[in-house]
Amino acid sequence: MEHVIIVDKNDKELGKCCKQKAHKQAIRHRAFSIFIFNSKGQLLIQKRHPKKYHSGGLWSNSCCSHPTPGQTTDDAANMRLKEEMGIHCTIRKVSSFSYLSKVGDNIFEHEYDHIYSGISDEAPQLNHDEAIDFKWVGIRDLLSDMTSNKASYTTWFKMIMNDYEYRRLLDPELTC
Repeated sequence: MEHVIIVDKNDKELGKCCKQKAHKQAIRHRAFSIFIFNSKGQLLIQKRHPKKYHSGGLWSNSCCSHPTPGQTTDDAANMRLKEEMGIHCTIRKVSSFSYLSKVGDNIFEHEYDHIYSGISDEAPQLNHDEAIDFKWVGIRDLLSDMTSNKASYTTWFKMIMNDYEYRRLLDPELTC
């Protein structure tokens, strides 16, 4: 059974909880979202596997998940990027925010989300249990499509792209 780290509104660790329970009872827990750009400035997005227990079949940021108890968020983010997308590159934390959103029937995301950014021109090697497709997309095209096709994107991805200055996610000093 997979556990997540329960946190308060300031990301102070309070304990641990089963991941499904946290999502069903809207318990705030620690998470991360990774944004990988290529050298052309395009963002790598993935289409989540349709059988994921929430947000299946939707387009989302490059990679996202939760650190487990005893694991740092930095270590979890680096490990998950490699496991889910087959990419290894330098990532840096650029921001964080907390949100609560219903993402399905009796399923909620109540997360303190750490946002990471990196640059890579590696071709993703998808873990097909997690993602079924990917594409590199320009920010203007992405924002336009998010406006036209809101239901095709995950809640947290739309929040990040709409509520935060997306250009600060790209740090030209990063190299892979």
